[in-house]
Amino acid sequence: MARLAAFIVLLIPGIAAALGIKLMRDAIFGVLFNPFPYIWVQFFIGLLLFIAGLWFFAGFLLRRDRRKGRVQARRKN
Repeated sequence: MARLAAFIVLLIPGIAAALGIKLMRDAIFGVLFNPFPYIWVQFFIGLLLFIAGLWFFAGFLLRRDRRKGRVQARRKN
């Protein structure tokens, strides 16, 4: 059950990061979606979603590895 909860917790930021990549790609190719007034706003929102999803995912893995003692000495804050 704990693994399922961890999977769900990681699934949401993963979907956000994938959506961010899609929004950035579409902005580069000039495809504008309805809630965004300008292409650069769409690209910026996509970049924020991608960075937030990646940051959460990396932080989750770092915290897990710190608890299990699998990190280098310089990362053991």
